[in-house]
Amino acid sequence: MYIRKERIDRGVKARTEDLFALASGWDLLYLLAPRLLPILVLLLLTVTVGPYWQKVLISTAVFALLAISWDFLVAAGMVSLGQALFFGMGAYLTGILNHYFHWPIWLTIPVSTVLGGALCTFILLPVLRLRGIYFSMITLVLPLMLVRIIEATKIFGGTEGISGLASYPGRWLELYLGLAAAWAALFAFRRLLNADYGLILKGISDNDRSVMSAGINIYWYKAQALFLAGSVGAFAGAFMTHSYMFVGMPVFALDYSILPIAAAVVGGMGTMAGPLLGAFILVPLSEVLRGLGGLRIVIYALSLTVFIVALPEGLFHYIQRKYQQFERKVKVDYE
Repeated sequence: MYIRKERIDRGVKARTEDLFALASGWDLLYLLAPRLLPILVLLLLTVTVGPYWQKVLISTAVFALLAISWDFLVAAGMVSLGQALFFGMGAYLTGILNHYFHWPIWLTIPVSTVLGGALCTFILLPVLRLRGIYFSMITLVLPLMLVRIIEATKIFGGTEGISGLASYPGRWLELYLGLAAAWAALFAFRRLLNADYGLILKGISDNDRSVMSAGINIYWYKAQALFLAGSVGAFAGAFMTHSYMFVGMPVFALDYSILPIAAAVVGGMGTMAGPLLGAFILVPLSEVLRGLGGLRIVIYALSLTVFIVALPEGLFHYIQRKYQQFERKVKVDYE
């Protein structure tokens, strides 16, 4: 005889899963608590922290958008190492429209979002047939190539960039717009992946040959997924540009490619909510460690290592499992 652990779904989960058969107010609270509690905590933070940490929250929302768009691409079978391409494209487009054409901020952001997603899709169309590491390598190289082109040709301000761009009318509008955009992207992508459209994308990720044999043009669906993810990344770049009132070559930096992936790994890939949770952990952690100088990178790397080794599934998966299931020890007889 030996003892092992078994996991059992809570009764309230069995009642509310998919069917949403609410037997009491506790069932309703069970469903709403994980959805409303993070929003309430975030709203409380926005009114209690100072201007500096409000800027950190804005940066966190930007990286959360990049992490969510990265997770969406992975769900469609495209592993990107170049989220900086989407971010930088949206950033430069909004800077150009505002600086050279004097477009107002309420017009530059939506136009840069759609146009940035379309341009990134057009650039990556020839490599959609590549799979695995080959597609990833192309997405990694493109932002670095664009940086060298800007540096060599000195277009759009060259190494100096474009400064003096329009700012937001108010600090609170800037803060709540960024946070609302992150939550809207999370909700939209989760709903999309749970629909029939999402099943096709997941099928392409799992076995694209089987999906092709069903008569579905997987490259058309990949292009659509690339446009949606690219638009979200371009919005993040456009939003950040007006926040800092500057755009330059740093918008194509590797930070905007690596940190979203780290956030997705820490939070939990394949959930959309996991990358958002990871961003809200890693970005503030980076700011907290800023005063440590050179030790900052060491402690940051150790923290990432602990997260990955202790919770390889991601923090969101762990919290979700603990919330929906309980564990108990049972005795098992064997002969």
